[in-house]
Amino acid sequence: MAPLRFCRNINFLWASTESKIHRAFNRSITTSTVSSKKYEEAPPKNPAERSIFALKKGLQRLKKRLDDPNNEYPELTKAEKFRSFPTATDVLVIGAGAMGSSVAYWLKEEAGDALDVLVIDKDFSVMEDVSRLSEYAKASTVLSVGGVRQQFSLPENIKMSLFGAEFLQNIEHYLSIPNEFTPNIQFQPDGYLFLATEKSAHILEQNSKLQWELGAKNELLTPAKLKKKFPWINTEGICLGCHGLRNEGWFDPWTLLQAFKSKAMYYGAKFYEGEVIHFQFDEQVIAECHHTGERHPALEKAYIKIGPDEIKEVQFAICVICAGPESGRLAKLAGVGSGAGVRSIELPIVPRKRYVFTYRCPDGPSLNCPLTVDPSGVYFRREGFGNLYLAGLSPEPHEEPNPENLEVDYEWFDEKIWPQIAKRAPCFENIKLLNAWAGYYETNLFDENGFVGLAPSHSNLYIAAGFSGHGIQQSPAVGRAIMELIMYHKFIKIDLERLSPERILLNKPIYESNIV
Repeated sequence: MAPLRFCRNINFLWASTESKIHRAFNRSITTSTVSSKKYEEAPPKNPAERSIFALKKGLQRLKKRLDDPNNEYPELTKAEKFRSFPTATDVLVIGAGAMGSSVAYWLKEEAGDALDVLVIDKDFSVMEDVSRLSEYAKASTVLSVGGVRQQFSLPENIKMSLFGAEFLQNIEHYLSIPNEFTPNIQFQPDGYLFLATEKSAHILEQNSKLQWELGAKNELLTPAKLKKKFPWINTEGICLGCHGLRNEGWFDPWTLLQAFKSKAMYYGAKFYEGEVIHFQFDEQVIAECHHTGERHPALEKAYIKIGPDEIKEVQFAICVICAGPESGRLAKLAGVGSGAGVRSIELPIVPRKRYVFTYRCPDGPSLNCPLTVDPSGVYFRREGFGNLYLAGLSPEPHEEPNPENLEVDYEWFDEKIWPQIAKRAPCFENIKLLNAWAGYYETNLFDENGFVGLAPSHSNLYIAAGFSGHGIQQSPAVGRAIMELIMYHKFIKIDLERLSPERILLNKPIYESNIV
């Protein structure tokens, strides 16, 4: 269904937005002269170190004010920022993590000044006079391990991650800001190493064949070859391994997020802190679901809480929900799963808490340590160059921890993770646990794959969420795909039609066998 099919020209942005998109088709892309903030140093994940980091940043801001006694370069106060809050936009993006910032970047990169893009997120501070101690404190992007791999079983996931790897390795081309900054995501191309038992070895072989056909590079390793390449591995119970040779590894997710955000702002996208609490529908703009024939009003306004007692209305033509684990709840506010007929079907995205533990091992494998995925589900990799490692494990459904907070259960490491990593790498019997953090997976309960596309019950609501742990590496491809749908009404670079939210309505799940 074309997103701009139901346009009118009475107190609404549909017609003007459609006109802007058509103008963007026929002109060269120009870049905005809006200034952008420099990329910021990532705050440490350790709570004590985060406190020191926040104090240091506060002192830097104080020094900046003392160095400018005449206030020649005044910063906007919180009240001034609130007063400047937009009342209308062409595209409202909800979620300013890697996915939302990618959507904003691609839209502005393609359309330039032809489209206004507003990005809203409740989990960061855009006010210069607010401490950044809690900035992105719960964001899935900055709490992820930053992995990128092509070892998937679905063609769509392989293709998206291939482009993600190309994007990351050429990030200077995409996200550098002229005469200001070139991002360095510290990409570590050490690959993923998946290990399989005799029971699951055939799946590893099938996946490897498909990955090669689509352009990924990996090698299958027998136990003898595994032992030769990685002498520290105990191959007991292992029948086969698959090691990514190119375009796999890990990177700094904070830098990717800041680079996306800063380049989008450089192009003219606006980022504001706020919480979407309500949507309003326009009864005069009616959308028809082509699967059921039902007719429903389109979304028109979002109500955004930006202070303790202040709520702003924002009128929009198109809305994109890419709020990670909050996406299901926000979609319900927008009428997905809270209405009648097709609108009674919920977007099945929920937060799932995951732990990441860091430890030191003086006799560890050092540089010769890819991100290793054990048949038990435990994964580990090196962190930096100082005998540091991190590890994690997704729980079984009956073991899911309470997602209401991000407290860490250290018994999870002692009872579930340590025995497995010590079995697979005996050198890990002698380790010192240093710290840990928890973050959220945006888990798609339907089939654990991302939703990319137009909500079937709406004419102007797009979804980019539910990636169940691999969203960070696919954010470049998904942001581009959403841009293509908005600008051209079709996928162009990678066909992601099977990932459309319509598959819920049609009851056509597509399962990925390689979920870590």
